[in-house]
Amino acid sequence: MTRPSNQKKAVVRNMAEVLWENPPGHSPGAISKMLVRPETAGSRLVDFRISTYQPMSHVEPHRHKVQEQIYHVIEGEGLMELDAKKAVVRPGDFVFIPPGVEHAVHNTGCGDLTFFVVTTPPDDE
Repeated sequence: MTRPSNQKKAVVRNMAEVLWENPPGHSPGAISKMLVRPETAGSRLVDFRISTYQPMSHVEPHRHKVQEQIYHVIEGEGLMELDAKKAVVRPGDFVFIPPGVEHAVHNTGCGDLTFFVVTTPPDDE
């Protein structure tokens, strides 16, 4: 059976193949690998990335119009701001952020803060 030309293909890659980036609104020590996005894997509905923030690094408070996000902490310790309320996050913690909630992440720990982020849809338009 032949696959229609408009149908996407599955992707298998290793994280080592993806370069670190410093997204807009992030301090210099807050970097991410854009693992699954429309331009990296052909996804239509999801942005999946791993982020590492060095001590004192952060992303500025911001909100999304339509995007939902899930953060899952795998290493380190930091502070998550959700509509001006602050909570410490550690390995094993996950955070769900619906559209419209102002949020920020700060690495307040002594080592790197590493977490996965899942965002849907990939762009906030």
